[in-house]
Amino acid sequence: MSSQRHHLLNINGVRIHAVEEGHGPLVLLLHGFPELWYSWRHQLPALAAAGYRAVAIDQRGYGRSSKFMQPDAYRITRLVDDAVGVVKALGESTAVVVGHDWGAPVAWTSAWLHPEVFRGVVGLSIPFSGRGLIALPGSPFGEIRPDALHRELAGPGNDFYQNYFGKLGAVIEEMEEDVHGWLRAGMYSLSGEALGPAGIDFAAMDPVALIRGGPLCIPHGTRMKDRFVTPAALPAWLSETDLDFFVAEYERTGFGGGLMYYRNLDQDWEDLAAQATLPLIQPALYVSGDLDICFSWGQEAIRRAQERLPNYRGSHILKGCGHWTQQERPEETNRLLIEFLKSLG
Repeated sequence: MSSQRHHLLNINGVRIHAVEEGHGPLVLLLHGFPELWYSWRHQLPALAAAGYRAVAIDQRGYGRSSKFMQPDAYRITRLVDDAVGVVKALGESTAVVVGHDWGAPVAWTSAWLHPEVFRGVVGLSIPFSGRGLIALPGSPFGEIRPDALHRELAGPGNDFYQNYFGKLGAVIEEMEEDVHGWLRAGMYSLSGEALGPAGIDFAAMDPVALIRGGPLCIPHGTRMKDRFVTPAALPAWLSETDLDFFVAEYERTGFGGGLMYYRNLDQDWEDLAAQATLPLIQPALYVSGDLDICFSWGQEAIRRAQERLPNYRGSHILKGCGHWTQQERPEETNRLLIEFLKSLG
């Protein structure tokens, strides 16, 4: 990683930590939860070698970037402003934006709101979901207010994880009790290695039953990690060194900033109301694992993508891959990203 360049960018008073490699057209990489710029460790050198200026950031609330106490600081419009600001702070006028997990809604929405800045967009794990941000059964493009939908999906006596995270209290307590153990088991539990042996066909299963039976639905009085699978050994894509990097950062910063994103989903839905029926016009690509829970939830959004994305370049579903797309399958992800970038000219 010696060729990487670290910057602390001032984006309208917000500190954004950016890690850069390579020269050429700008590609902005946005991580999700509980991730960091480091989640793109395999993409930075590959994109640089292919002739691109690859930049992965710690989104606000994470790593070395600014953290705020007020939930409003984490609204989708603020996250989009950061993405636009990073492009400008790096001296560029345009970029291709790529996002995974929470980074995907930020990437999709950045391109949706700012076609003059983002000339292409790739979403990993979460498909384009309109004002809902995260496609869910019965609401592929945000047709239903998120909080009401979450209660319906979880069922009586349960919390959907997005509500559980947004409350901050109990989830932070279980995370802080054992940061290493929570991240180790949590990341493994959503991976292809954990889910593959179960023989689950996410595309065929009832997504509501899948939600209620898995670790992302928390019965009242229990903890999320009670449903995690603890691995005997880490999978090959997540070394002890990799895990230690994430653990050290979260032991230093805590989890509050990243969890605040979930607190704003209803407000984000309101903020994007005027945009709801407008298409996202730039070239767009979706990549997911077939064992990614978000792929299961997003089936209708994926099938109907061209209704909202007139320049849709297709969906690529990686067999046996779980939620951590670019970490579990770096070579396939890199190939798809570079093919898409080359197609833009």
